[in-house]
Amino acid sequence: MNPFPYRRIIVIGVTSAGKSTLAEMLAQKLGLKFIELDALYWEPNWMNAARDVFRQRVAAATSSPAWALAGNYSAVRDLTWPRAEAIIWLDYDLPTVFWRLLTRTLHRWWTRELLWGINRETLWNHFRLWSDESLFHWLFKTYWRRKREIPQFLAQPEHAHLKVLHFKTPSETKHWLNSIP
Repeated sequence: MNPFPYRRIIVIGVTSAGKSTLAEMLAQKLGLKFIELDALYWEPNWMNAARDVFRQRVAAATSSPAWALAGNYSAVRDLTWPRAEAIIWLDYDLPTVFWRLLTRTLHRWWTRELLWGINRETLWNHFRLWSDESLFHWLFKTYWRRKREIPQFLAQPEHAHLKVLHFKTPSETKHWLNSIP
């Protein structure tokens, strides 16, 4: 028997928790389609997709029978959560995700990494902590709210069908992932 039999998985957490990395690793390990909500949301020059376009993209992507999805956009939660079988919540402490965000941002800026084939990180935008364009601003704006909201979402009766795995440290997540053959 497969120790992780779920075939439609959503990985959630705050920015830089490692959602995309874990979802992609699960997709490879379990033979699932990898879906990254950021890739479906962002257009060139960091413009967001129109809401109906984004929803159509997500609906199409999650219509397949087996996937590992990274992200938890509220605009599509009504599409993704009912279709999912399992939620993996990466609930790491603030210093951990801050450090991950800092190192990821610097790496992407230094290497000029192309994100989703259309955008590159700009260091200036992220270090303007007062700006809505800054992921550091976004982290500080959403970190504690997510800590409150996610348990509330998970407790709703319409989500009772979801198997929830709640990891509080990267080492706990890594140990669990390594336990899957």
